[in-house]
Amino acid sequence: MASVKPSPSTYPYNPLPSSPQPPPPPIVVLLPFHSTSRHRTCRRYLSYITIPLLLAALIYFLYPSDPHLQILNLQLNRLNVHVAPVSLDIELGVTIKVRNPDVYSLKYESLNVSVEYRGEELGFVSSDDGKVKAFGTSFVDATLVLNGVEVISQSVFLIEDLVKGSIPVTTVSEIRGSLGILSFNIPIKAKISCEVVVNAHNQTIERQDCYPAVYTVPIPSHLKHR
Repeated sequence: MASVKPSPSTYPYNPLPSSPQPPPPPIVVLLPFHSTSRHRTCRRYLSYITIPLLLAALIYFLYPSDPHLQILNLQLNRLNVHVAPVSLDIELGVTIKVRNPDVYSLKYESLNVSVEYRGEELGFVSSDDGKVKAFGTSFVDATLVLNGVEVISQSVFLIEDLVKGSIPVTTVSEIRGSLGILSFNIPIKAKISCEVVVNAHNQTIERQDCYPAVYTVPIPSHLKHR
């Protein structure tokens, strides 16, 4: 019995490619990188640092402070020493510079200039009231005239200084007033002292040293001897 061969059309097939094809390249999708959380953290840290610094600078700028006093000119116009009784005639002229370092206006009630000899006050003079604008400067002239002021407790030292030809005195300039902040008035005060050595022969000032004086709180009498 003869065998029958199947025809080529009975089993379909795809022809093989002449050369193998490479696989398609993979598709890579790049997504944007969001650093929102990191930026928020940085901003938060910066705010923690910046805000306290700004508040501190604002408080420092707005915090009221006392005015600054400076003796620009101290002139001895007259000095006489009387032996019986021991007394002094003295005339001093002083020019004081008042500087207001605050953002508020300064209103001072008076400016007092006094003269002391070895801790004993001889007398004082007061100027009129005035006003210094914010960050402003004012100049005040005062003349202290004392005639026949007796030096009781320090009379022996005064005679000795007169013989030496040099008499040490102390001038104290003090200002009191207030700063106008909105509807409030904050009291302020400042004081400056000058140690002055006066030549008793030619009535000139040989030396003067000025420095800001420190206010001291008085000690109650019942605590002084404890």
